[in-house]
Amino acid sequence: MPIYTRKGDKGETSLFGGARVAKYNLRVETYGTVDELNSVIGVAIAVLSIKYKVLSIKKELLKIQNDLLNIGSALANPNLTLNSQVSILNSRVKEFEKLIDQMTKDLPPLKNFILPGGTKAGSFLHLSRTICRRAERRIVELADKEEIDENIIKYLNRLSDLLFTMARFVNYKEKKKEIIWPA
Repeated sequence: MPIYTRKGDKGETSLFGGARVAKYNLRVETYGTVDELNSVIGVAIAVLSIKYKVLSIKKELLKIQNDLLNIGSALANPNLTLNSQVSILNSRVKEFEKLIDQMTKDLPPLKNFILPGGTKAGSFLHLSRTICRRAERRIVELADKEEIDENIIKYLNRLSDLLFTMARFVNYKEKKKEIIWPA
């Protein structure tokens, strides 16, 4: 079966349930941004060093990628307000908070803003954080117009914190000094 269907050639796409909408539709924008976040997390995974115990970070990022596919699936279905695939997100938020606390124990205290960057992995994790924030903004906008499971918003809010902490942690373990802003 070919990957192309030609159904989107006129600027429309189908949501779950068959409704046709413009490709710029806010709902499509939300799950498209979540998909973009998932892809850049894949790049971060690809460049992670295994010199230090990064496998747990890699394992967590793979779990996050699965979560993001579930979120995208839920967002693509306008008839589904509470979805069993996203009902576990509240527990994932708690897991994120524990991971953030564990990594923060090893990091120097943060007293200023830092410039995003560092190692390749750290830089891609920072980029992931910014895309995560954009996805969160789009979903909050959609939630103003339609019913969206609030766990999705909480999840993305905490995920951006986790990605920031992971970026700092990876850079710290690779002995890449943070650049304080203003530089």
